Amino acid sequence: MRHAEFLSRVARHASDYLDGLDRRPVSATAGADELRRRLARALPERPRDAALVIDELVRDVDGGILASSGARFFGWVIGGTLPAALAADWLTATWDQNAASFACSPAEAVVEEVAGGWLKELLGLPNDASFAFVTGCQMAHATALAAARHRLLAARGIDVECCGLSGAPPLRVLAGENRHESILRAVRLLGIGSDALEELPCEETGGIRLDALAAALAREPARPTILSLIAGDLNTGAFDCFPRAIALARAAGAWVHVDGAFGLWARVSERYRHLLEGVESADSWATDGHKWLNLPFDNGFVFVADPAAHSAAFAQATSYVVRADGAREQKDWNPEWSRRGRGFAAYAAIRSLGREGIAEIVERTCAFTAALVDALAALPGVEVLARPVINQALVRFLAKDGDHDAETDRVIARIQASGSAWFGGTSWRGKRAMRISVCSWRTSEAELAPVVAAVSECLANRSNA
Repeated sequence: MRHAEFLSRVARHASDYLDGLDRRPVSATAGADELRRRLARALPERPRDAALVIDELVRDVDGGILASSGARFFGWVIGGTLPAALAADWLTATWDQNAASFACSPAEAVVEEVAGGWLKELLGLPNDASFAFVTGCQMAHATALAAARHRLLAARGIDVECCGLSGAPPLRVLAGENRHESILRAVRLLGIGSDALEELPCEETGGIRLDALAAALAREPARPTILSLIAGDLNTGAFDCFPRAIALARAAGAWVHVDGAFGLWARVSERYRHLLEGVESADSWATDGHKWLNLPFDNGFVFVADPAAHSAAFAQATSYVVRADGAREQKDWNPEWSRRGRGFAAYAAIRSLGREGIAEIVERTCAFTAALVDALAALPGVEVLARPVINQALVRFLAKDGDHDAETDRVIARIQASGSAWFGGTSWRGKRAMRISVCSWRTSEAELAPVVAAVSECLANRSNA
């Protein structure tokens, strides 16, 4: 089969899925046993026609695809994929470029360089900060904290890249009690250890208590310290007070890292930019592309205000690498060597939306979240636990017997099973809650009434059970 015929066939499968995305159940309808029955064949011994393999793959995964890129997915902070980003991602796989260095793919290297500059401009970060395109916020944290580990220990005479952590003074990581689990995993990956993570109490609004931060910094003033702040709490969308927290950390000689997985994108919006006042004074920042920029997986970004510390953690000299004068070598800034060209999708998305388009998505999804919370609050038996600061909110469902936690989980399961929308559960301040998270470019006001009606029907079915 010719390339054009084969790829046209694949494109039909893709367009059929996208055209029906907002009509299909948001939840997966096939369980693990059913999917194994379809997919777990014996290892093939002979070649098979590629078109038939793809046709059967599409058939066999049916019901096992969560419609997380659709307009009615509100469970985790996952956006849809923009058309331009999807097309660029297809071409990325087609071009099959190794994004390790300029020599492997000059075009990808320059696209990444340009897109990295655009991202710093959009997010209001220092123009001379270094950056890397990584799999997501998890590896963005690991990359940033590797740079922090280098600088903090180099200041104490330790070459951690050469000698490791043996004999080095123990680092500590201060973070709010609402920190994301990916920070903990980064600390573990880097050999700093989970015991080095000290959680600080937070205000009612969600930000770290500044008095607790000051006390923690004063307790061990000589210990190399990383402070992790939040730009957009996962449950409530809350922000730390960057000017004051960064000033305290700076006075103590600590490195300040910002987990801005989705909240950093609020910087693009004039309406929400004030929430990030002072964030540019931090030492490193991490964010995701698959959230408000609506890129396909896997796309994340990390930025470091100290390029020397950043490159020291990753750059290596090799005899076989061909270096080009004046070119940016991506592997000098990345935890990965061989990888796909993530710059293409980011470049296409930013060019297709522009600053105004990205801001419009941010503001529209925030407005939708507020409207959805208001509409759900009007239903009987719904309690709002956290109103949205940006695009995250929490509600729970009240039970007549007083077991609101169990009732909340039951209602969430009913909504998911209905296929009409997808919300996830979370625990917050000792209570089970339904988390509302909206960041897809597909979500608009048209989805509000159907989603509220679906939740209302699930609540009515509960009453009739």
